[in-house]
Amino acid sequence: MGVLITVLVVLVLAGLVLLALSLRNVQQYEKGVVFRFGRLLPDIRGPGLRVIRPIGDRMRKVSVQTQVLGIPPQGSITADNVTLTVDAVVYFRVIDPVKALVNVRDYPSAVSQIAQTSLRAVIGRADLDTLLSDRDHINAELKKVMDAPTEEPWGLRIERVEIKDIALPQSMMRSMSKQAEAERERRSRVIAADGEFQASQRLSDAAATMADTPGALQLRLLQTVVDVSAEKNSTLVMPFPVEMLRFFEHQSRESDGESIHRSIPRPALPERPERTERPEHHELPELITPAPTASAFPLSGERVGSHGDRVGSRAAVARERRDNWPTHTEPDPDASYAGG
Repeated sequence: MGVLITVLVVLVLAGLVLLALSLRNVQQYEKGVVFRFGRLLPDIRGPGLRVIRPIGDRMRKVSVQTQVLGIPPQGSITADNVTLTVDAVVYFRVIDPVKALVNVRDYPSAVSQIAQTSLRAVIGRADLDTLLSDRDHINAELKKVMDAPTEEPWGLRIERVEIKDIALPQSMMRSMSKQAEAERERRSRVIAADGEFQASQRLSDAAATMADTPGALQLRLLQTVVDVSAEKNSTLVMPFPVEMLRFFEHQSRESDGESIHRSIPRPALPERPERTERPEHHELPELITPAPTASAFPLSGERVGSHGDRVGSRAAVARERRDNWPTHTEPDPDASYAGG
């Protein structure tokens, strides 16, 4: 009786051990792949408590969660011969557990190597401006390049690829900073010029309005005086109309013209001879004095006056003509009456 009980106990314990070896717990984010004596079974075990044969069966669990894989910094040369260092991050997940286990060994490491080589290839085909300004295009191209060798043969899907950082040389960073500074300076100058243009238009409109209303101009002058005298200073501002300055300028020009006109001497008239006695009827007085003959111009082309001196300026020419102009004597009224 005791031997029978011992055998039963041993059998129960063996059954419990075999049951424990045949039970497998699969999580919700996992898939179970069963190999029987090294041969793949077609059925993929889903999440839950699964039973396999304790002898000859071996289950491999594969996570179907999205995995994040960091790509170490990669040094590369762009299409425009700029050396830089780029690091990125890859998001992928398993869509076919059988291919991920059978077709590739250590698929995370394989994805890392594919990502490094693809990153170098894509950077080599792009220029620096595209890498800095159009990262979305670079990320999409990286995803496309990595999808080809991983999705169909390995059962992996590359969900997203992002470039984290681009390390540039110090010389290139200085050049880019100078370029950005020049661009900002250009924009500031354009904005300032545009503001001055708009301000000039507004000032022109304001000047036209003030010209139509003289009182507005006077109010503006008073406002300027108030603005200047707002602070405690010893400056005295007296508004002076511009029209008064123009009036003084006009008067000064007229006075200068009159002074020049008065400075020109006028020809002296001959003195009237004193009448001693009335002439006879047949004797007529000499009314016209003979004009002095002007000297001719020399053949050399120089202008010479009546006294033999050279005439160079316009004032001297005018003076010479005035001196040579014929003069008339005033007739004697008694003589003309006697002659009549």
